[in-house]
Amino acid sequence: MNLSALEQAEQLLEQILQSGVSELDILQQLYTFKHGLPHIRLAAPCTLQNHTIRHVSAEAAEKAVGVADATIAAGRVMKFVPASGAATRMFKALLAVINENEQLSYNDLQTRAESSSDYRFTLKFWQEREHFAFVEDLAALAEQQGLNLRDEAVANADVIPFLRLVCNAEGLNYANLPKGLIQFHRYETHSRTAFEEHITEALHYSLHRNSQGKKTARLHFTVSPEHAAAVQQHIQSVRSRYEDAETHLDIEFSQQKQSTNTVAVTPENEPFLTDDGLHFRPAGHGALLENVNDIEGDIVCIKNIDNVVPDRLKPETYRYKKILCGIAVTLQDRIFAALRHITQKTAERADLEIIADFGEQELAWHIPKPRAEYSDEEFARVLETLLNRPLRVCGMVKNEGEPGGGPFVVEAADGTTSLQIVESAQIDLNIPEQRRIFEASTHFNPVDLVCAVRNYEGKCFNLLDFRDNNTGFISLKSSNGRELKALELPGLWNGSMAHWNTVFVEVPVATFNPVKTINDLLRPEHRQEGQGEKG
Repeated sequence: MNLSALEQAEQLLEQILQSGVSELDILQQLYTFKHGLPHIRLAAPCTLQNHTIRHVSAEAAEKAVGVADATIAAGRVMKFVPASGAATRMFKALLAVINENEQLSYNDLQTRAESSSDYRFTLKFWQEREHFAFVEDLAALAEQQGLNLRDEAVANADVIPFLRLVCNAEGLNYANLPKGLIQFHRYETHSRTAFEEHITEALHYSLHRNSQGKKTARLHFTVSPEHAAAVQQHIQSVRSRYEDAETHLDIEFSQQKQSTNTVAVTPENEPFLTDDGLHFRPAGHGALLENVNDIEGDIVCIKNIDNVVPDRLKPETYRYKKILCGIAVTLQDRIFAALRHITQKTAERADLEIIADFGEQELAWHIPKPRAEYSDEEFARVLETLLNRPLRVCGMVKNEGEPGGGPFVVEAADGTTSLQIVESAQIDLNIPEQRRIFEASTHFNPVDLVCAVRNYEGKCFNLLDFRDNNTGFISLKSSNGRELKALELPGLWNGSMAHWNTVFVEVPVATFNPVKTINDLLRPEHRQEGQGEKG
């Protein structure tokens, strides 16, 4: 029976109340769909040449590592890893081949690979299957079904059953799991998942002695509700590899808050309605700003779940994470000293000028108007506002064609500028000048951040106060065959940190080894060497 208009309205109201999303947020989201989001205006690319990206000398690096070691020993450092995303996109090509074929011989796979990228990808996966860390588990599952993954005759057999064992629920189910649960690297005695590699990293740059004298490493993973139990069970099952009588892992989990979901609309910007009412969607990794806000951290290292390497390549990663940490803490110390000088009313005009020089040279400030136009009191107030905000030090690698955001000087509507990480979708590339600036970019954001999230009084900032709500994304999606428009909140390291003090530091490309597709694990940096890794 069709609902009356009143009944439908009551149903929608009850759904909104249950969703946790405020009515005001929904109205704001609907307004955003209708009026769109403004493009970001680039003023310049950040480069080594214009000194908006720092090159760290050997001497400065050693000093930063020393500062980081002291900060870690004091128990101030923790690791935050967004690990919510499913691995479906990693297996997109394999899933396409599975969906198109009931049977597929190796010979047919070779033939179709000549004209299809999905089949070419699948052929590489199949030919090099022995190099994956999960091959032993895959072989065992195959044997249970009367298949032999290692049999020479398998080369001419039907490959579809094996692909299903990798992707689907009757096997490893990897296409439906979060990336963190996939075995990435093979060692002599076991294979490690991405979660385990992050645990190993944390033991090298967040390990400290707690109040009971026990060595402790603190990590925080964000997980999706449907995978929370499996993730916690997995980590519980492997803890003994990394803990002993002296070493403890302090591992926390959180989920993207339901209240951060955004409502979807039709292509005509009308609310997208289903039999259940409004259609809500997760709002992207920008929604995790609330999770970072809730952990009440101090120095927080943020890194993506898929950017890990085997132990033989980790020393470079550890070193540069400590360099970023040391730079952040050194800058924070100077910022705190300046803020105390200002707030205690002990700063003369000359002191304020020195503080302004520091902000312009070290934090790339652009003070709104000439200094001489400010009274001493106004100048102090402006400097306090610019200083008293969260700080992030972001590693940047030379751009070698990876997709994603880059570092730019961005111009605000009032003419002030700031350093931002910007995605191409945020820029109007139809404007020649904007395209020229975008294409002149030399570096790429590998999501390698050290964040200082406490103020000079030792209290945690409310990070939501420093987000630019006009820097989200609107994208085209579908649900049950119907087109819809979806809204993502400002990205965690994009608009969600737009009003932070920001420093960009060049780091080696060797510290950036993402796994976006399953075949990325066949790259040399992810492969076993010689007799394998020890661990």
